[in-house]
Amino acid sequence: MKMAHDALVMVVDGGKMLLFRNAGDEEFPNLQVEEAVEQNNPSDAEQGTDRPGRSFAGAAGSQERSAMSETDFHQQAEDRFAAEAVDLLNRRAMAGEFDQLVIVAAPNTLGEMRQHYHKTLKDRLAGEIGKTLTGHPVDEIEKIILNS
Repeated sequence: MKMAHDALVMVVDGGKMLLFRNAGDEEFPNLQVEEAVEQNNPSDAEQGTDRPGRSFAGAAGSQERSAMSETDFHQQAEDRFAAEAVDLLNRRAMAGEFDQLVIVAAPNTLGEMRQHYHKTLKDRLAGEIGKTLTGHPVDEIEKIILNS
């Protein structure tokens, strides 16, 4: 995938976001960090303390019971983080701060992000890569994008 000079590149997963600007060109990208955000998101077990609830339904004296699903606080925090990342991109797209955007995101995060894309952002989106690369070195991220 080609990235024009000055293209914006977001690399994100459920808890870390890296925003780069391509200071290079299409053949020799040179991603420079513009912003980095990391979210403290403990495991669901550390966030929730209650056991799943139970529901008793039916006529008086009936023994019908069912378990209620437990809220996954960790996943909710990851989804919220993805939505906030897209909000940042939407605002920057509408302000005309970039002409081309590449998003590299963990597959689940990318699915959540797509639900929040503004039309202006979609118009500037050059490509998406569904991979988790937040822990990779910048030169490796550049190579993966070029080869996608």
